[in-house]
This record gives sequence, structure tokens and C-alpha cells, in this order.
Amino acid sequence: MRFLILLLPSLLAAQNYDVVLRGGRVMDPESGLDAVRSVGIRGNKIAAISTSPLRGRVEIDAASLVVAPGFIDLHQHSQTPEAYRYKAMDGVTTALELEAGVSPVSAWYTAREGKALINFGASSGHIPARMAVMHDSGTLLPRDAAMNRVATAEEQKAIEAAVAKGLDEGGLGMGMGITYTPTAGPDEILSLFYLAARFKRPVFVHIRAGDVVTSMQEVVTDAAAAGVPLHIVHINSAATAKTPQALRIFDGVRARGLDVTTEAYPYTASMTEIASAAYNGWESRPAEDFARLLWPPTGERLTRESFLRYRRQGGFVAQFGNTEEMIRMVLAHPNVMVASDGIIENGIGHPRAVGTYARVLGKYVREDKALSLMDAIRKSSLLPAQRLEAISSRMRQKGRLKVGADADICVFDPARVIDKATFQNAAQYSEGFRYVLVEGAFVVREGKLQEGVAPGQGIRAQ
Repeated sequence: MRFLILLLPSLLAAQNYDVVLRGGRVMDPESGLDAVRSVGIRGNKIAAISTSPLRGRVEIDAASLVVAPGFIDLHQHSQTPEAYRYKAMDGVTTALELEAGVSPVSAWYTAREGKALINFGASSGHIPARMAVMHDSGTLLPRDAAMNRVATAEEQKAIEAAVAKGLDEGGLGMGMGITYTPTAGPDEILSLFYLAARFKRPVFVHIRAGDVVTSMQEVVTDAAAAGVPLHIVHINSAATAKTPQALRIFDGVRARGLDVTTEAYPYTASMTEIASAAYNGWESRPAEDFARLLWPPTGERLTRESFLRYRRQGGFVAQFGNTEEMIRMVLAHPNVMVASDGIIENGIGHPRAVGTYARVLGKYVREDKALSLMDAIRKSSLLPAQRLEAISSRMRQKGRLKVGADADICVFDPARVIDKATFQNAAQYSEGFRYVLVEGAFVVREGKLQEGVAPGQGIRAQ
């Protein structure tokens, strides 16, 4: 027996792996491992993590680099080849549209299967279902009927039927943006929570506009009444200066056993559709409020006149309404995940769609020391995987670096990783991610995107 134990390291090293990441700082947020190791990958799985040298068909020198689980973005709106390239260069191996969701669900997955650079998935969305049933003219978000009109009893039944169909087809939960459907009253929202409970799925929600305490109380009460897990999106963006009060509620309900999670992105500005309900009533705002708005295609700060013009036209506008103090506070909270709320199209959009994870690692870990490197990795990989693993068996093997886990891995230089995207020029890849693997295949190699590969898999409830 002793002979076999002594032989084990040499036997391990002699095995041939498809890929070996040699001598990197391996960081696994589940076990707490933070040490120099070599990682052996066979097929789409991690097959070995060793203190001894490993041999592989492809060997990568990872000395001075961090080897971490690929990041999992629970809140990525743009689900296009363009967006997936930006995500991969930001260390993301799985991007999910869970806030707004999609409808119909099966067709959405089918359109991406075999074509995606990274893993993808979506919830069954209340917003798109409501827009379709009520014949709203918006695209991602409502801009007329679904925003301005109360749904009839027949329409509510049709909306619920569409959401239920999406859940039955594998939607990863129910997506709900209450702030964008202000005419959906408390009864309609509570009924949808009960619907999610029938399928034992979480609800991913953008809380109602207005007082953050009242808005959080609504969804927490609905989740408790229906008995469903609840995920509140971008708590810092929803609460801004009231982030401490929002976190107090969040901590309180978790301490009393409710399954509630939340997320944040590391930017002081939000972004949403200017024609949406989020900007209802802005016409009568004081003149100085419009200077907080930035129009990404031109980089201009808005006036009342330009606001009204762009609201008629439609498009995404950035709003500066948070502080660095609130960002550091929310990122330091041990139970707040990192998620991007990413939207980008033809190179125009919020920089969070491109640089969220590099910004957390570069600015808030390395420069500001607002949180540790291991905490940042945990918030970007393990916590998102754990949010979904009860409903998707595939997520139980993501967000970790251990033998048997999926080979979704990012390898980055902790001394150089940083975001480059700006509001004026979002189309700038993050720096510092040297290698990114999805299902064991390189999508980023030596800091460059790989062409002609599509290893991304659809993640469904199952």
C-alpha cells in the first residue's frame, strides 16, 4: 500500500491530458484552495489538480497567473455573438438572461445551440410574455400597451400561460421587471409568484420603482407567501443612496431563513431604455436632473429638450446616480454576487457589458482593496452557480475548480487585469485574461479570441 501511495504522484504525472495549465495560482472558492498547482483537463472535465508536474497534449505555462473557475453572469441581456465575445474576454464562461427573461423559451435556446462561444440560458420572462399578449411595440422593454395599460382578466390568463409554457420548456426561473410594468398591480405580481412556486423555480426580479423599502417588502412578502426562492437584481442600482437600508432588509430576511439572494455591478451609472416606464414623469423634473443622463452614441449629457427628443426616438441612456462609497459597500458584502446587467449592440452600450469582472478584479480588489481576490472570485462564480444548482444539475459542476467539475476556467494576470470600456467607447476588451476555456475548449488563448469555436452549451432547468 505504501508503495502505491509513493507511486501515485508519478503515475498521475505520467497520464496524458488534453490540456494542462501548469504551475498557476489555483483558486477554488468552494474548498478554499489557494496554492500553486497544475490542472489537467480531459475532454470537458477537470481531471486532475496536482502538486506534481502533469503532461498534456497542450501545455500552458500559468506561472504568475491565477487559475479560477469561469465567471457566471446571471444578468446579461445581450445574448448575441458580439456580446459573447466581450464576455469571454472578461473571464465569463456562462451568461444568463434571468431578469427580463425570454418568451418563447424553446425557440430562444434552439437559435443558439451549436453556435455560442460561451454557455447561455434564460428564465421564462413576464415582460416579453406581457408585451406579446398586450401587443406592445417595444423590443427588450415595454414602451406602450404593456407599460401603460392594466391587463384584462383574459390577458392575465394568457400572460400566465405563456410564462408557464416557458417554465415547462426549461426556463431557469421566472424573470420579472416590475419597474417596467407599473400597471401590473400587486395581485398580478403575487399570482405570478404562485405560478413560479408550482414549478419550484426562483423569481428574478427588478423591484418596483419608488421607495426601495416598500418595493423590497412587496417582493419579499410575495416570495414568503408563495414559498419560492427570490433573487433581487442589482440592489445597488435599485437602492442607490439607500443601499444600506436595502442590505439591512436583505440580511434580515436571510437570517430568518428566507431563500433570498442579490447582485451588484461595479459602476456608478445605470442604463436602461429611455422610452421605458423608468423615465415616466421625467418631463417635469428640474433642469439639473437631465445633466445626470448620458447618451452613449454621442457621449452628450442631456438637457430637457434632448431628453424629450430621444424619448420619442427610443434607445438606451445612462444615468449617473450612485457613489463609489455605495459600490464599495455592496461589493464588500459577503452575500452579494457580481453580475453585469450587460447590454451592448454594435459596440454601443454600457461598459458593464464588457468590463464588469475585470473592473472588480482590477479596481476594487487590486487598487481599492474593497474585497479580497478570493471573495471576488466566489461572488463571480460559486455564488451564482449555487443560486441555480437546485434546479439545474449542470450548475453543480460549474463555479468550482475541482476534479470532476466542468472545465469552464479563466486564467488571468492579477497584476494587469483591468477594464478598458467607457461610456463613450464601450467596445474595448478587458485586459489581463490570458486564457479562457469553455467546456475544455479555448475561447481565449494568449489574450486573443479564438475563431471558429462554439463550445457553449444551453443551461436549462432539469
